[in-house]
Amino acid sequence: MFTRVTTPGNYSAVLTNLLAAQQRQMEAGNRVATQRNGSNLKEYAPDAELLAAMRTVQTRLGAFQEQSKLLTDKLATQDTALVRVADAAQSIRQAFTDALASGRVDTLVEDVEAQLRNAVEAMNARYGGKYLFAGGQVDTRPVELTSLSGLNPPAVVADFFRNDQFRVKAKVDEATTITTGFLSNEIGTDMLNALQAFQTFNTGPDGPFEGAMTDAQKAFLEGQLAAWDSVRSDVTLKAAQNGTNQKRLETVGEDLVSRQNALAGMIGNITDADMAQAAADLQTAQLSVQSAAYVFQALRESSLLNILK
Repeated sequence: MFTRVTTPGNYSAVLTNLLAAQQRQMEAGNRVATQRNGSNLKEYAPDAELLAAMRTVQTRLGAFQEQSKLLTDKLATQDTALVRVADAAQSIRQAFTDALASGRVDTLVEDVEAQLRNAVEAMNARYGGKYLFAGGQVDTRPVELTSLSGLNPPAVVADFFRNDQFRVKAKVDEATTITTGFLSNEIGTDMLNALQAFQTFNTGPDGPFEGAMTDAQKAFLEGQLAAWDSVRSDVTLKAAQNGTNQKRLETVGEDLVSRQNALAGMIGNITDADMAQAAADLQTAQLSVQSAAYVFQALRESSLLNILK
């Protein structure tokens, strides 16, 4: 009497189980290796639409963050330039005060000329190779003045400014737009008017400023102190406005980081594998493969051919 120990159906069932166990082992191994539940949206089918939407938002927030970094650097450069112009105005006022205190104007013209150059260089400041205070004409030097002599009558102060009236604006998130641009003429017109008044007096009948101060020169310098206070105050106010923009940008940047972190957490809840569960699944799948392989081998050894040998 012979015992029937196998059939093609037995082999098929065992082989199916073995292949399924190997597939589960591979999937669990991938989760352990990549720490992800899948490698493409198809593998996240139930959450694919939500995941795609969150990825879109994440990309948009990333673009805002990159722009914020550039704007932060730009505003810092603007701040340095504006403070430098304000300092130049303060230095000229201080030179007048020192001259009035000493009664001498030996180096007054040279001191004022040095601060003129400082202010013009600051108004011609650049960021990324582009002039900051030129409006839309970022490749055109916004202030064309090199010395006090350039202000001699009949020079017109407005002619020294080459900027247009375009004001740079930046959208830093979905709801916030900041006007970040200042124009050289709004920064420097009052300063150049005051410098032209100084140069006109210096080249006029009561000039030049040399040696001991005359009564006319004293009266003129005393009358100019308030004008230079106003120049410094106006430029300082613009620096403060720039600082306000810096603070707004900092606040928006912090919000963007917070939103990015929250979004990354939400995406992670979908895509990141539960490592403890993945490791347990891998171990279970490995046992299943070993068990199926053992059964398959046992079937082979108990085949009719082996019995008849």
